[in-house]
Parts: sequence; C-alpha cells; structure tokens
Amino acid sequence: MTPFFAQRFLNVPLLLEGRRAASMLEGLRAPRADFGEDDGPEIYELVKRDDGRRYELVDGVAIIPVRGILVHGAAWGFFGETSYDDVRKMVAAAISDEDATAIALHIDSPGGEVCGCFDLADDIYYAREIKPIYAICDENAFSAAYAIASAASKIYVPRTGGVGSIGVIALRLDITGALAQMGIKITTLAFGERKTDTYPTTPLSAEAEKRLQADIDVLGEIFLQIVARNRGIDIEKVREMQAGTFLGQSGVNSGLADAVFTPAQAFLMVSQANPAISRQ
Repeated sequence: MTPFFAQRFLNVPLLLEGRRAASMLEGLRAPRADFGEDDGPEIYELVKRDDGRRYELVDGVAIIPVRGILVHGAAWGFFGETSYDDVRKMVAAAISDEDATAIALHIDSPGGEVCGCFDLADDIYYAREIKPIYAICDENAFSAAYAIASAASKIYVPRTGGVGSIGVIALRLDITGALAQMGIKITTLAFGERKTDTYPTTPLSAEAEKRLQADIDVLGEIFLQIVARNRGIDIEKVREMQAGTFLGQSGVNSGLADAVFTPAQAFLMVSQANPAISRQ
C-alpha cells in the first residue's frame, strides 16, 4: 500500500527540485507499518511567543521561516513541511506590526505543491511595496521556494546554497502491473471519459498524457511569468534556464539572486540596513 505521507504528492503538479522528487519515489517502498496504527495527519499551529507574535523579531526585522516541503493547507508533519497559509499569515502580521520595519524570509526548501504557491508569491510581491522583504537562503531555495524568494526585494544565497529549478513536475503512480502480478483485476466505472486520467488503476492513454502535459505547460508558463516579473528578467532568459539549479555565485550571475552571503552575514546586512535600529 502507498504510504500515507506519499499519497499527498502523487498525481498532482509539484514545484519540487528533481532530487527531492526522486527521493519521494523511493519513499513509496516504505511499508505502512513504519507508522503507528493511530498515526494520521498531524495538524499543528505555530507556537506563539510571549508577545503574541508567531515570528522572531530581531532589531526590527521579522524573521519568517520557510523550510522543508511547502504545502497548501495544513502541514502533516511527515516531511517537516511549511504551510503556505502559515507564511501568508506571518507576512501579513509583520506588515501590520509597527515594531517590524523589515521582513526576512529564512528559506531552506526544495519546493513543494503548486496549489497556493503562486498566490503567496503574488502576496509577497505586493507586500514588498509596503515594507522591505529579504529572502535569506540557508541553504537552498528551489522551485516553489524560489517562487516565494523571487517575490522578495532582495535574495541572498550562500556559496554552497542554490536557487532556481523553475519548472513543474508531476509524479503519476501506475499500479496496474503490480495488480496483474497479484492476480487482481479492478474494473473502473466512471462518468466522463477523462474522469480516470490520474487514477493509478487506469493505464495512462496517449491522449490523457497529452492533456496532463498541457496542464503542466500552463503552470510552467505562470511560473516563468512570475519569476520574470519579480526579478525584472526577460521571460525568455528564464525559459532558457530549463529549470536548472544554480549554485552560489552562478545564481547571482544568472540574475536569480543578488549577492553571495552566509546566512549570518545576510542577517547582519539586513539588520544594519533596517531603520528600526536607528530608533533605539
């Protein structure tokens, strides 16, 4: 049986760097017995600090974590996910927080789900007109994480970290061969010839694959447009990157980042540039 945690990421478009997508496929081999019988979606809230904030406030900079697999809706806790909605709430709170004069997105993520990502990137893009927003990579900001980082006013990446992977991927599970080996036959009754396009018990026809690829292409174009707008780069230059990843200085050279700094150096630069310090 497909592990509970892997079901979330199959047959849906993903903004996920390729190596992590491959490791998730390896996770399909994990038996369900790895988890307790009572295990299920673990829905938890970010712990509020004593001052009521859900983020650290250092020298007037609101530090918002964007880490692990990025998901729409509640995080389950299996991959150390971050919910887009949690990030949105924290950014909105920091924008309204009079003590926060700047925002730092502390990013270390291979990406995640398409759903919710582009809307969050838009929200951050418009919010940076109200307060400066910095993306500090520690270490990586790939795919969905890069879509979010690109919306910031500036992006800082360490020399061993990476940015990019501006592309879309979908993992389709086909269990028809395994069922046949076990002597199991499943008959699917459906209304609408496209209803079973993504069902793992239905072989993928050439026409269905073409339709699904068309959806991926549409999402990919949206991704290119968002990055081109956010970074002020010609869209054809972004397209020519072909979802490649860029390490350290090469990320700066490609226009996907602004400078190479360690996370500590980046935080220092952001805090020193923050007018909140001059008020103290």
